Amino acid sequence: MGKDGERGGSSVPDEVWEEFLRTAGDGAGDAPKEPSARAREVAGRLRAEPAEPTPWRAHTPVRPRRRKGWYVAGFLASVALLVVAVDPGNVVGWSDDKGAPPEPLAQETQRPQEAPAEEPAGRATLDDPFRGSPAARWADGTAGITVPAAEATGWMTKAEVRRALDRTRDFLAASNLDRSVLRGGRPEKAIALLNPDQADVSTFVSTALSTPDEENDPLLLFSRFDPAQARLVGDVVKTRGRITFREGKRGALEVTADVTYVYPVAPAGGGDEVRRTIVRRETVASWDDPEKVITKKGTFTLLSYKTSMTNGGCGGTTGYFRPEFGGGSDPATDKSRTVDPYDRSKAMGKGHDGCGTATRS
Repeated sequence: MGKDGERGGSSVPDEVWEEFLRTAGDGAGDAPKEPSARAREVAGRLRAEPAEPTPWRAHTPVRPRRRKGWYVAGFLASVALLVVAVDPGNVVGWSDDKGAPPEPLAQETQRPQEAPAEEPAGRATLDDPFRGSPAARWADGTAGITVPAAEATGWMTKAEVRRALDRTRDFLAASNLDRSVLRGGRPEKAIALLNPDQADVSTFVSTALSTPDEENDPLLLFSRFDPAQARLVGDVVKTRGRITFREGKRGALEVTADVTYVYPVAPAGGGDEVRRTIVRRETVASWDDPEKVITKKGTFTLLSYKTSMTNGGCGGTTGYFRPEFGGGSDPATDKSRTVDPYDRSKAMGKGHDGCGTATRS
């Protein structure tokens, strides 16, 4: 199966990169359809309400040193886009009652052709943290990550492919859903699935977790909140996305995961203000043939990643998401640059430097 999206800044030789481009699929979605009359009415309400946009910043690419060993693909890290959404607390909903629970969506099996429709506007609460969000119809945790049927690929049998797909999903869960990691802990289970012989990645992870900076930010791979600044609301993280696979270099199983995670959070010190941090990640993993590539059994080589983060903070790198509470804006915000963090119809791009605004949260 093919994988979606483009790849960012490369640390591999030009000939390898060119071969990668020749074999990768584009997978761009179709243009969104014209919104319904109800959607236009909601959009009009949102535009009419004064909202203080908070800033968004983009990470620069991480470019670890090239490994001097024997494995095929280098470590490609794209720009990670950080967006902080407009304050939803100023938006007045159509109704304050919860009504019937929204009908859940079917699993995502391919790139959608358009962004989700506008939801009836409403304020997120401690009891209903996904209110007013498309994520209200998404599945919980790993249930929202579609895993395809396995088939023999490259050097792997059908059963081995199934095991690799499951372990790839385990990595996503350990990186983005583990409660101890979300509360600022070290992602040991996720690290254990990374090929320890991929020295550039090992160095990046070690540096990012011990002394994070703009070039070495653990948020590019792991979801972590500063427990002194924010607390998770409830036990549910909403997810939507899919895993695909194909045969890669030297018969490896190449697995791509494109998943969006929605985290409801509130101020650490108390209070009932609820915001949502939204993170979309595209991760490409290579499960290599140990007879052709130096690797540890049960681990994968990280080929590339892309990360887009909404309402995770816009300032110095701390190694934690730091969502904005209480409204406010930043003079550096470019209000003309916007993004819909729920729109999965487009391949992830390279991002931009500076700050902008999310159209919804």
